[in-house]
Amino acid sequence: MADPTGPHRIGGRYEIGELLGRGGMAEVRKGTDIRLGRTVAVKRLRTDLASDATFQARFRREAQSAASLNHPAIVSVYDTGEELAEDSAGGPPVAQPYIVMEYVAGRTLRDILREGRKILPERALEIASGTLGALDYSHRAGIIHRDIKPANVMLTPAGDVKVMDFGIARAVSDAQNTMTQTAAVVGTAQYLSPEQARGETVDSRSDVYSTGCLLFELLTGRPPFIGDSPVAVAYQHVREQAQPPSTFDADLPPEVDAIVMKALAKRLEDRYQSAAAMKEDIDRFLAGRPVQAPLVSSEPVLPVGVPPLVPGMETATTSVVPGTGEWAAVDRKRRFGPITLLIVLLLAVIAGAIFFIPKLISQAPEQTSTPSVVTLTEKQAEAKITKAGLTVGEVSQHSDATIAKGTVISQDPSPTDKQFVDPGSTINLVVSSGPAPTPQVAVPNVVGQDQDDAKAQLVADQLKVVLKTVPQASTEDAGTVLSTKPAPGATVDINTTVTVRVSAGPQEVPDVTNRTQAAATQILEAAGFKVVPQDDDTSTKPAGTVTYMTPPANSTQNRGTTIFIGISTYMPPSGPPTGTPTGTPTDGISP
Repeated sequence: MADPTGPHRIGGRYEIGELLGRGGMAEVRKGTDIRLGRTVAVKRLRTDLASDATFQARFRREAQSAASLNHPAIVSVYDTGEELAEDSAGGPPVAQPYIVMEYVAGRTLRDILREGRKILPERALEIASGTLGALDYSHRAGIIHRDIKPANVMLTPAGDVKVMDFGIARAVSDAQNTMTQTAAVVGTAQYLSPEQARGETVDSRSDVYSTGCLLFELLTGRPPFIGDSPVAVAYQHVREQAQPPSTFDADLPPEVDAIVMKALAKRLEDRYQSAAAMKEDIDRFLAGRPVQAPLVSSEPVLPVGVPPLVPGMETATTSVVPGTGEWAAVDRKRRFGPITLLIVLLLAVIAGAIFFIPKLISQAPEQTSTPSVVTLTEKQAEAKITKAGLTVGEVSQHSDATIAKGTVISQDPSPTDKQFVDPGSTINLVVSSGPAPTPQVAVPNVVGQDQDDAKAQLVADQLKVVLKTVPQASTEDAGTVLSTKPAPGATVDINTTVTVRVSAGPQEVPDVTNRTQAAATQILEAAGFKVVPQDDDTSTKPAGTVTYMTPPANSTQNRGTTIFIGISTYMPPSGPPTGTPTGTPTDGISP
């Protein structure tokens, strides 16, 4: 029996080699499909868990879930099977399942975040948009991922997103079942939705919440909640409201706060109702258009369920009661609380009587109450003021992007400042003029420039820049700007994001002659070329050996070019034909 941890072949066609990663219940190794000559990733259940029916079922469910999905942002599953492995407990051999998947030459977001690298907000939003695109596809296929986190999202060398590990994914019909038994709450604590933490019904909006946690960490470098234990973190997901990302990075715009906080809403009804809805809002922001998520208030955020303290009352000590999950006010003078409250209310009534009774007694009959016109349109406010026997005074304009144009923002006097005024009194209004016009700029022509020079010029013109390397055919030098979107000369608002497409440059074709077909294919594909084998029945080299290359080796070709390789089909003769003596003429004529 083969060593399950060392290089060997499984399934009769997969050569297993380098260890790529080891997770909670499985390990992933790089492999080669010797039948198709392609590089794959092979995920195997740990041998010490292979005899556990629960882990076996979860592993098979991952294969079934991922195999049913065919999307460019989801890691593809090619094959699945089982092999016998030694039982870690010393028992008889056990069946160790494996999954053969698409090999992605990239890194996970967890690896990138652990390096402490700064991810630009626009790039973070693009990654989240790619993740949501994959989730929208899986949700429409009836699969909920349930474990979105940085370790399960990869970036390819080209910058594309790949979502993987459907190990705890479930079909929507299964996920609708409420899970209340012990240890039924599955997922990673720092990215767990409130309903997952409570063991309640889970649907696609749970993946939206987890993606919100992922986006929060990409923007700030830390998850929204941090605790001493997974239980403490899960408790915060259920009971506490996350701080907006701008709390940790003041440069983030309010629209980004709005997107993240809507995704992190505790109530399912307040959240984005689908991955597609959240993706559309992100794409709107990246395109420079207004988002649909409501802007976040600048007021301090209190934990859910904890009422603000009443002014004038003694501050109570707030603590968490273990085992109940509820907030409890612990007042050391609990016995005197009702008495204190009664005294405060009584004093408030006396103070109110002292203040209002003289006014009521001295109020002249010709005075009128001050109408409230805030939030009305200017025309509605004027009509209401006139109807009350008052006159409209000065009307000033104030730019406010959060209030509709023509809406009254404030009035002077207001009903709270002066409840009664003389007939004919003047009321001044401040009316919203809507958002201030955004300055615009023409996109400069940076095509043909080096990417660093082009970026510097665009930033100097107050534009945001996203560089996107184009691996397809290009004869330009690496780093040369091929095009921009919006196009050069287009007039756009300042701070608009300009996508700059940059050439990856041509590539030299490596020499693979005299190598095996599998080795040659792997080398050429790794260099960015497509490979088409052709039989060569004229060569006398061993069968399966590469005899020629077209275009030739060491020539410079565009990435993506098709390389034709000749494969020798030569079979050495086994000896002279039966019944014919060696050297004897067969035509009856002597030499």
